[in-house]
Amino acid sequence: MRVVVALDESRAYALAESLEDEGIEVVATVAAEAIARSLADPASEVWESLAAADALVLPASRSALTVGVVAACDRNGVRIVPLGERAAEVRLARSFGLADPIPAAAEGWRVAEAVRSTSVGAVRAAAERGRVVVVWGAHGAPGRTTVAIELAVETARLRGHVALVDADTHAPSAAIALGLADEGPGFAAACRQAERGALDAAELTRLSVPVGGADGIVDVLPGLNRAARWPELSERRVAAALEACRGWADVAVVDVAASLESDEEIVSDLEGPRRNAATLAALREADLVVAVAGADPVGIARLLRGCAELRAVVGTTPVVVVANRLRAGPLGIDARGQVRRTLERFGGMDEVVFLPFDPRAADAALLAARPIGEVAPRSPLAQALRRLAARVEAEHPRAQAEVIPLGEERTRRLPLVARRARRGRSGDARSA
Repeated sequence: MRVVVALDESRAYALAESLEDEGIEVVATVAAEAIARSLADPASEVWESLAAADALVLPASRSALTVGVVAACDRNGVRIVPLGERAAEVRLARSFGLADPIPAAAEGWRVAEAVRSTSVGAVRAAAERGRVVVVWGAHGAPGRTTVAIELAVETARLRGHVALVDADTHAPSAAIALGLADEGPGFAAACRQAERGALDAAELTRLSVPVGGADGIVDVLPGLNRAARWPELSERRVAAALEACRGWADVAVVDVAASLESDEEIVSDLEGPRRNAATLAALREADLVVAVAGADPVGIARLLRGCAELRAVVGTTPVVVVANRLRAGPLGIDARGQVRRTLERFGGMDEVVFLPFDPRAADAALLAARPIGEVAPRSPLAQALRRLAARVEAEHPRAQAEVIPLGEERTRRLPLVARRARRGRSGDARSA
């Protein structure tokens, strides 16, 4: 049995000696940061060493475990033994169909067992399909992108792999808010690959940008760097890309634009592109919709006017209503009660999640280009966003009923139509 070890210099030499003691021949040691570059040239010495090896030991990092490295190993019939223990490293290995990594500091005998094992490199069984959570809001910048970012970050702390997708064709801004370069491929490239049938977990990992820390990492698919490129996000492409995201992430949080018009009545070419197709496609694919409204008279009125259109698109899909930037200034006494009563009376929405007006935390997050939960974790807004994430998680079909997040008792609500029907039957019984 012969292997190539691609690790940091000190660790590579120590592991090579241990493997030799276990009867495994080490044909070459390579710096981890150089393995991808070396294997890009089939005439390199590293390529020749790999061709003579049976396995490659390397860290499960984005710089070492790349599409090119995996392709080179497949071409030469070489198994890959990834090392790592962090959630992002496990996720990266699984995206390439590899077995879960073994700890980076594992003893030589354990690495030798992994090298000899026939299960290493076997394709991992397909996991359960992930969920798509779409964050929508009426016109007027109610805070859709902020809520989408924070919801993705907080959900990553509750559930494994979370993706943040910017599918806004009017004003994409997730990359700017997170301090990411918006010149990369992002979601538009994922849509093009999906149309060609070439979008898989490995490709999504390559196109995404990781954001977060030890508590949870979110893979971000940035949006369009110019709004004029909106024809690239067609309905068919977006639907196919989100379907691929289901097999890649446990939860995909999608930020979309406000407009819900289909434009057919004002466009003669029925097969032509639609600027709102991305929003409509995402909402149709959604397992849960988070509807964001500004907690003021204008924002609430806009949400109520858009409710009928939203329900016509999403059908019976559950909708969580969020009243953002709640403050007494524009509403007077009992601002929370006024918003709640208005939404229940005119929209039949008797469950509302409130987010406080916290400009200090929001400004600090924008200044640092980081999520609010990282910059100001104890702020009222950060705590409210955690409760929102727990509320969304409670809607998950696999959520355990006996586990109540954040110490709050919650009961699952029936869809809006079912609640109205139940009220009607109760009213008939009382009148009888």
